[in-house]
Amino acid sequence: MAPLARYKLIFYTPLPALEKVKEALFAAGAGTHPGSKYSHCCFESRGTGQFLPVAEKGANPAIGEAGKVAKVDEMKVEVLCVGEGTVRESIKALKRTHPYEEVAYEVYKIEDFEKPKRSPGVLQNIQKYIFRQLR
Repeated sequence: MAPLARYKLIFYTPLPALEKVKEALFAAGAGTHPGSKYSHCCFESRGTGQFLPVAEKGANPAIGEAGKVAKVDEMKVEVLCVGEGTVRESIKALKRTHPYEEVAYEVYKIEDFEKPKRSPGVLQNIQKYIFRQLR
């Protein structure tokens, strides 16, 4: 059976909502690798988010005021999701628990660059064939 695809989900959230959002993602299966001894794994980096809620388009910001640029102390969170179902459920959980009207997030598929395992039988068969040709 082929291993499940792995994804990295990255999102930004204001600090007061951080733990609630992370717990929802962990409950959806994010932050755990199958067979791992660890769960609730993520990486966080703090920064400032900026946005302008556009009043003419009907923006109703959870933080700030329509028509004025807002700058918010936020946390960038990166979390591993194993399997497409897990990343989809994690995005649903993120949108359900995040306080913003429009949630900023990114999803990247992680490629596996481990060397493929070579069957020693193939090499042995080639060596036997060459040996027979030399006789």
